[in-house]
Amino acid sequence: MARKTVNFEKSLSELEELVDDMEQGDLSLEEALKHFEKGIALTASCQQALQSAEQKVEKLVEKNGELLEKPFDLDE
Repeated sequence: MARKTVNFEKSLSELEELVDDMEQGDLSLEEALKHFEKGIALTASCQQALQSAEQKVEKLVEKNGELLEKPFDLDE
């Protein structure tokens, strides 16, 4: 099964467009609910992409002339 790659920038742009449309106030209730539902799905996929990226981020630390890789820690 092929894994669908989430394009974070595209999803975020689409989410921003949905929000802009909703802020205009010209949508019917049904259209607004569809936009909201799609926005929730896009938000979830963006959050998943960010979590995946955070897990992949590694910090390089120089020790005794060698570069060591260790997981990125936001608390440092």
